[in-house]
Order: sequence, then C-alpha cells, then structure tokens
Amino acid sequence: MIRHIIFDMDGTLIDSERMIIDKWKEIAREFHIPDIEGTLMQCIGINSHETEALFHRIYGTDFPYRKYTHMVSQRFHEEINRNGLPVKPGTYQLFQFLRENHYRIGLASSTREAVVREEMEGIGLLSFFDVIVGGDMVSHSKPHPEIYLTAAQMLNVPPEQCYAVEDSPNGIRSAYQAGMYTLMVPDLIAPDQALKPMIFRQFHDLLEIQDFLAASQTP
Repeated sequence: MIRHIIFDMDGTLIDSERMIIDKWKEIAREFHIPDIEGTLMQCIGINSHETEALFHRIYGTDFPYRKYTHMVSQRFHEEINRNGLPVKPGTYQLFQFLRENHYRIGLASSTREAVVREEMEGIGLLSFFDVIVGGDMVSHSKPHPEIYLTAAQMLNVPPEQCYAVEDSPNGIRSAYQAGMYTLMVPDLIAPDQALKPMIFRQFHDLLEIQDFLAASQTP
C-alpha cells in the first residue's frame, strides 16, 4: 500500500496560475504584448529561469521580461494581501485525511523554495509537509524528473512507492519519468492523447483523490 504522496503547488493546491495569467493579461494590454496567454500556457510547470528563456525566444532578447514580471508580482501580491491565496476545493479535507491516515507528504514545486514555504504557511499547510523541494533546489525544471526524484530521495523512499499529484502536463511528465503513480487534477490545460498513458488516475478535484485513497485502503 502506497503511503507517500507528493504534491505540486501552483494550480494543484492553490489557484495561483489563473491569478498570475490575469495579471499578465493586464500588463499585456497596457504594453501591447501579443498572444500572452498562448505564451503563458507554455510556461505552466516550468521554473522562472526557463520561463524567462522562453519569453526571450518568443519576444526577442531585448524583451524586458524582468520589468514586466516584477509588475505582475506586485499586482499578484496586492490581490493576495486583499483577498488571500485562493485554495483549491478539497485541499484541507484531503490533507486532514492524509494526516489521520499517516501518509508522508512531500511538495515538489517549480516555484522557489522560500516562496513555497511562505505561501504554504499563509494557507496553514506548511506543517503537513515532511519534505519540500523548490525549483531553485534542482538543476532541471519539469518535465525533467529531477525534482520528483529529489523529493523521493528526501523522503527516503523509492519513487515507485509514491503518488504524485499534478495539474499540468509538464508536471505529469516529470513525475511519470521519475517512476511515480501520477494522479492528475487538470487545471488550465486538459491532457491530450499523448499524455493520457502517463496518467495513473485522473480526477475532477482533490476530494475525489481522497475518495480514491480511502477506497484503496479497504481490504
């Protein structure tokens, strides 16, 4: 029976990706940046370094990415300060179930570790995690498997004894290549036919994952 579970963060536990895209759309309208949504969809699941490189490939090396991303970050945090981080439905119920049933819990996010810890503390989940791996702790971004392999190593468990909960194709590819059982709750990008063989189970929300885990414990 699998008792280790590793979560992605953005788009999986918190609805941050949608907020960030909305802020980028505001900037794109003000500064006439074309096809920003199409560009951002390619960025989901990768780290900040690779996101910057992608922007420069699409818009040119003189594109002031850091200026714009600083503006996006300011607006994002202003909204968080007003309204708090939006937590995905079922998050608290699932984590309480995991604690009560003695699962060991990891987090593998492309976001920097310090930000991950700050945001998980902000929504009251930080104490649930046995290990946290941020994007700045590994050399390769998702879809490379390094971040999930690192999380499994820190949990001191083989990857094939872990579930990985993801919302994005890049995240699923990463966990699948690491050898984990992938549980997908799609957020902004639906899985295509090429991705589906990499998904162990697909769910509508995190509460369905709780139901699946509860059923898997039944003799």
